[in-house]
Amino acid sequence: QVQLVESGGGLVQADASLRLSCVASGSTWRRYLMGWFRQAPGKEREFVASISWSNLYPVYADSVKGRFTISADSAKNTVYLQMTSLKPEDTAVYYCAATISSSSRHRWNYNFWGQGTQVTVSS
Repeated sequence: QVQLVESGGGLVQADASLRLSCVASGSTWRRYLMGWFRQAPGKEREFVASISWSNLYPVYADSVKGRFTISADSAKNTVYLQMTSLKPEDTAVYYCAATISSSSRHRWNYNFWGQGTQVTVSS
């Protein structure tokens, strides 16, 4: 089992930056690929980014490429999502997730989820 706890969300203005954190715990968290997803009201949960604990093979959704950076610190059991140049359309609940699969873009491949953290970007 893996437990995930997100933090760092908040209300910011457009063009601001925000860093989300996800702390993993449990006996097997190192085995999993880590991802960030987001879900806006009335929309499906969508992939944002993913990375391995060795910081290899970061993958990004086209909508955030060049603005968001995912990273992992295995010494702190923590995955980060650094978000810059935020836009109102980035407003959503952001979820951290863990998958044993090598296919990281699809939410149905993920085995464990955090409770989510709200990010609101005002124009």
